[in-house]
Amino acid sequence: MKFLRTTLVLIGVSILFAACGSSGPTAKDDLKKLKSYDSYAYLPNKDTILSRDYDNDLVQETIIETVNANMKEEGYTLDRRQPDVLVYIHPMFDEKVEVNANPVYTNYAYYRPGFYIGPYYENNMYENYFTVQRINGPRVEQIPFRERSIVIDFIDRRTNEILWRGTSDETIGTRRIQREIREYVDEIFKNFP
Repeated sequence: MKFLRTTLVLIGVSILFAACGSSGPTAKDDLKKLKSYDSYAYLPNKDTILSRDYDNDLVQETIIETVNANMKEEGYTLDRRQPDVLVYIHPMFDEKVEVNANPVYTNYAYYRPGFYIGPYYENNMYENYFTVQRINGPRVEQIPFRERSIVIDFIDRRTNEILWRGTSDETIGTRRIQREIREYVDEIFKNFP
């Protein structure tokens, strides 16, 4: 009788744990998904580099060119109509804000006349970028502000969830800024899944 009760308790506990299942997709699932994708486009960022110490267009253009080179090397192709992944860049040069994990509201002033998107995005941005208002990503940590750094988010276009966030612990130097930016972005891609 004691054996039967113990067996029933164990079966009950097993059923209880099996019913609980997993709490949803894991970070590992997101990385697996990211590896299975092969196309990308950009969500344009709000031009935030206001300091006269930096040439906004030069900085943004260098970032885009370097990310494009790395994405090509990773086997991705640019698809502005229906990309698998949206790339959202946070250049932190003079804006003292932290890059949050969940939710992130895109900084687009879509409905304001005269909204400026830099020329460096013209041939690279997702055609329906204005439909992406909120980006989620509960497993992505908040990144504190560090001047002269870049954070790159890789977002699932279908779910608007951040699949992976890349940054570096380094700070971008100012002497040869283009070279420094290229090296910084290349460093981020060393950890790309």
